[in-house]
Amino acid sequence: MSLLRIEHVAKQYPTRGEPLVVLRDVSLELNRGENVAILGPSGSGKSTLLSIVRALEPPSGGRVVLDDQDPATLPEPALAAFRNRKIGFVFQDHHLLPQCSVLENVLTPTVAAGRTSPEQVERARMLLDRVGLGDRLEHRPAELSGGERQRTALARAMICTPLLVLADEPTGNLDRTTAARVGELLLELQRQEQTMLIVVTHSERLAGLMERRLELDDGILKEMPCLRSV
Repeated sequence: MSLLRIEHVAKQYPTRGEPLVVLRDVSLELNRGENVAILGPSGSGKSTLLSIVRALEPPSGGRVVLDDQDPATLPEPALAAFRNRKIGFVFQDHHLLPQCSVLENVLTPTVAAGRTSPEQVERARMLLDRVGLGDRLEHRPAELSGGERQRTALARAMICTPLLVLADEPTGNLDRTTAARVGELLLELQRQEQTMLIVVTHSERLAGLMERRLELDDGILKEMPCLRSV
C-alpha cells in the first residue's frame, strides 16, 4: 500500500454566489523514494493542494492518508507533531530567521519538537555539508547569496527525516543557473534520503528532473509526458 494516498480530494470556498471550486477530484499515490512535479497556471489550485496535503487546511471532500494516518482526524497538538515529524516543506522564499545562524535555522524544526539532541545537531551539519554549506554554519542569512539561502532551506526541510517533502516553487526566485543547481540538490537529497517529493512549479526545467509530471487542470490532476533531463 502506498505511503501517501490523496483520495478524490475536492476543495471549494463559499462566496456570495456560487461556491468557488478550486479542486474537483484530485487523486495521487506515492511510495518511498518517488517524486512528482505538478504544473499548472497561476490560480489553478496548486498551492491549495499543497496546503491540504500538508494538513494546514481540510479538504471539502476526499482525504489524504500519509503513513496510514489521516491527519484531518488528529487533534491539536497531535496534528502539529505529525506535520513536524512526517512532512518537510520548501517555500519559494526561504523564510529563514534573520537573527539565527545557518545551523540554527536548519535546526528550528527540532526546537518545535522539543529539545534538540546532539544527534540532530550532527545531522544538521551533515545536511549542510551535502548542500555545500559546511563552511557557512555560523553565517546569518544576510551574509548568504539567494542560492545559499535556498540550500539552507533544503537542509531545514530534511532535518526531521520526513517521509514527504513538499516544495512550492522552490526555484522561483532564483536565476537560471542557481535554480538549476538548487533543483539538482533537491533531487539529490530526496534520493539519498528516500523521501517522497511533490514539487509545484512553473519551471519546465525543474519539472523535467522529476520521474512524473502532472498538470492541475480544471481541478483535476492529469498525467503529462515524462521529459526527465537526468
